[in-house]
Amino acid sequence: MPSPGSAQESAPESALSSRRSKITPERAQELYAAVLELLRESGYESLTMEGVASRTRCGKSTLYRQWGSKPELVVAALHGTRRMRLTNIDTGTLAGDLLAAARTIGEASGSDTPLMHALSHAALQSPELLCALREALILPEVAAIDTMVRRGQERGEIAADLPGAEFVAAQLLGVMRARPLLEGRYADAAYLTRFVEMAILPSLGLTAGAPES
Repeated sequence: MPSPGSAQESAPESALSSRRSKITPERAQELYAAVLELLRESGYESLTMEGVASRTRCGKSTLYRQWGSKPELVVAALHGTRRMRLTNIDTGTLAGDLLAAARTIGEASGSDTPLMHALSHAALQSPELLCALREALILPEVAAIDTMVRRGQERGEIAADLPGAEFVAAQLLGVMRARPLLEGRYADAAYLTRFVEMAILPSLGLTAGAPES
């Protein structure tokens, strides 16, 4: 039988759980989307719980009860909106996969790049935020591209020990980050497609056409 003390200790936990359960998954997604939108617009330093509350017509006290602080809310938003956009790409060839990945990444560059830039400085000062940023925006796409390369190796399109194979993800994702700094423009689908055709495929001994039998 639980002691009176145990019952008294569990009461606040039950009340807290009840308060937190009032935010539905759908409402949480709306809040997460607003957080990311505000980050893209004004950056991490300018993001406030008050601003999120105003944008979403949500009580500031509700946000604090649910997430406790701005960093916790941003981490939750990143984890809660993690996307697996490249995992379903499988065209049957490595060249086709990489071109499809380039188009997919490029189509989202207008939203992903500002978000990465908004969070980069703060993430370097917060291990938890850096981890969330990598898990939400970087690691899923790295893993998907690495899988494409591995399939190409298994099909015999490229050698299993080809030195450049391990750098494909870094090339494709890195240029998305670099182009705004180098040229002041996003790495859109057209640009990334050309980059794959002119830089990545030749380094792998491939072309944009069908592989030779």
